[in-house]
Amino acid sequence: MNCPMATNKIKTKKLEWIHIERPATEEITQLKKDFDFHPLDLEDCLNSVQRPQISEYSHYVFFILTFPVYNRKTREIEASEVDFFIGSQYLVTISDGGIETVKNFFNEVKNNDYAQERYMQASHPVFILYEILHRLQNYTFPMLDHVTQDITDIEKKIFQGHEKKLVGEILQIKRNIFDFRRIMQAHKNIIKKLMGTHTKFFMPDKTDIYFSNILDRTKDIWDILETQKENITAFQETNESLISYRLNETMKTLTTVYVIIAPAALVAAIFSTNARHMPIIGQGADFYLILSLILLVIIFFVFYFRRKKLL
Repeated sequence: MNCPMATNKIKTKKLEWIHIERPATEEITQLKKDFDFHPLDLEDCLNSVQRPQISEYSHYVFFILTFPVYNRKTREIEASEVDFFIGSQYLVTISDGGIETVKNFFNEVKNNDYAQERYMQASHPVFILYEILHRLQNYTFPMLDHVTQDITDIEKKIFQGHEKKLVGEILQIKRNIFDFRRIMQAHKNIIKKLMGTHTKFFMPDKTDIYFSNILDRTKDIWDILETQKENITAFQETNESLISYRLNETMKTLTTVYVIIAPAALVAAIFSTNARHMPIIGQGADFYLILSLILLVIIFFVFYFRRKKLL
């Protein structure tokens, strides 16, 4: 089999593994010639599908999985797609370049004799597939830890009087958890279908325990995301309650101040009228008497509100 992608291929007597990063049309055309893959599957590899799916044929199984990637510039979690073609003696992996896990593992197997002997001397490529999925899952755990740490930081800050500043941070974390869940949501069903495929060549009985492990780790990741979602939602509600409480306290204080000032303003307004027989007005100390009356009104209401514990 003459293949121009020799630099992206590892081939032994038993197995062949081809890995392509950011596939071009020429590479996809060559795959069709060499392996007779379905045109729709090859088209999905050229276009960014970012929708997990699985298709089973007589001589191979094709499936797509997406994995989260953290964008440090935007602080957002984005989806990266990895496509898999697996037959009885070959594995083809195609990545959009967002995750280097598969490429790094491919280079490790290609350049390390021990790794090549360990993974390429097996009788079936399903063991390589398991290791790839295992490493891709490991890739997600640091991101989960990072999200958990962000939630812990929110918990520490939430009672320090920075409620308004935390609104944006909480929404950022909620969006990342939502994106993470959306990306990982279909993994469990894909792995189950992968394990339940009826293609005889694909899933030897002895590999079930390996893919059961992948399935369990998928459930663990989902459980962590569920816990993170519940925690950040609880902290968001707490933060909103604190903002509402502080706003109510501010409004109560302003209302109390207005109620105190209003009677004093009324007294001042009364004595500012041009009535002919206004008491106090015209006496020698009329200004100080009026000022004293206003102060007495203010002191009375301050004392009253303090007694009612409104101040």
